[in-house]
Amino acid sequence: MSHSNALYAQSGGVTAVINATACGVIQTARAHADRIDTLFAARNGIIGVLNEDLIDTRHESDADIAALRHTPGGAFGSCRHKLGTLEKDRARYERLVEVFSAHNIRYFFYNGGGDSQDTTHKIAQFSRSLGYEITCIGIPKTIDNDLPLTDCSPGFGSAAKYVATSIREAGLDVASMCRTSTKIFILEVMGRHSGWLAAASGLAAEHEGDAPHLILFPEVPFDRNAFLQRVDDCVKKHGHCAIVVSEGLRNSDGQFISETGLLDAFGHHQLGGVAPIIAQLIKDALGYKYHWALSDYLQRSARHLASHNDVLQAYALGEHAVKLALAGKTAIMPIIVRDASAPYRWHIGEASLSDVANVEIGLPRDFITDDGFGITEKCRTQISPLIQGEDYPPYRNGLPDYVRLKNISVVKKLTALPESIK
Repeated sequence: MSHSNALYAQSGGVTAVINATACGVIQTARAHADRIDTLFAARNGIIGVLNEDLIDTRHESDADIAALRHTPGGAFGSCRHKLGTLEKDRARYERLVEVFSAHNIRYFFYNGGGDSQDTTHKIAQFSRSLGYEITCIGIPKTIDNDLPLTDCSPGFGSAAKYVATSIREAGLDVASMCRTSTKIFILEVMGRHSGWLAAASGLAAEHEGDAPHLILFPEVPFDRNAFLQRVDDCVKKHGHCAIVVSEGLRNSDGQFISETGLLDAFGHHQLGGVAPIIAQLIKDALGYKYHWALSDYLQRSARHLASHNDVLQAYALGEHAVKLALAGKTAIMPIIVRDASAPYRWHIGEASLSDVANVEIGLPRDFITDDGFGITEKCRTQISPLIQGEDYPPYRNGLPDYVRLKNISVVKKLTALPESIK
């Protein structure tokens, strides 16, 4: 395909390094101007494609595109919007192909997690069935680190670095005050089904008595009595107890401890705060004064504390996505392949989207200690390389200096999206 256009879109929860991937895609596309005329970006992910709400990245300077590498958030906007089956949502898939055709888009890059890889795979299948030639490449991203086949998912390393740093610092704080004040600190981290981020906090505990003293994983059913006994023992031994809990913590019946009964746009259970529930449990049973905190958006947006390895991988995946597309590959996702852990060495491989879509990888049980409250050395060996290295953004007036793109819209060529398929 010569002299065709390309489209890049971001999906799902953004990360500290998803824009580094965007930078890799755009810079590599510009370096192949003989093959790719224009790289468009969809405003707010697949919703932007459906609404023909496209951005012309040619209006962005080389300097601003380069600055994406150190800017958090999603430069083009993201969304949580999952397309249904090819049969159920046929009208929407037809609309996508209509938009591609109207703007001569022959390369599509979708940057997201498992649901996004599913969408990319379905678009590849549907466009092929209609005879529209388009190369579809999924690009991995998720702080949950739950995508299969890849050694890690971009965004996880930086979020892991933030979580481990936060519990180490908060642990020192509560240790300072525990004799006359707070004895319990609980940090809640993301992870609906996988305990990777919770496990990452364990990197902060290098010596006896270091925070976190207890980690609560989605993979380990919550045992109230065993937990309270460990908390009490910890306070009596160290004077305080620092705890990290995953939002996806479940009881012995498999129910989320903090389930609200609501569903998000992907159909996943909307979770409330589990940290205050655990804190109140400790207060009621043991009487200890507590504080708790939600990492929430902070853990995925803290670009000032990004892992250098994470940034390198995020950029490399964007770069290789374009190269794979130009090589004629389609319906695949570039992945990280680990060559060695010490020192950490890796290269870019590839996986079929059919093997990635809708597959979640939880934390292996042998990464969790037998008692269910800590991480093993095997887990430490796996995660530790992913948080290595600093990659500070430039600062101005004492604050990180992040770029905001112009995001100039492309003139629409089609009629508005019918209400019946919105």
